[in-house]
Amino acid sequence: MKPTDIKELNIKELLSSIESKKMTIMKLKISNKVSQLENPIQLRFLRKEVARYSTELRIKETQAK
Repeated sequence: MKPTDIKELNIKELLSSIESKKMTIMKLKISNKVSQLENPIQLRFLRKEVARYSTELRIKETQAK
């Protein structure tokens, strides 16, 4: 998702996206422990994406105050 798309999301959408991506990361980590992933870079990409969403969430929360 592009940064402009992330900025258009509201707080609830950001929270739900973060939770779903964290669950995906957890599932991929478990899969990686059992057998090697086809694309291990996917974990890194998802972690960075969660960080982007969290940053935007924090910005929106501080602006709301």
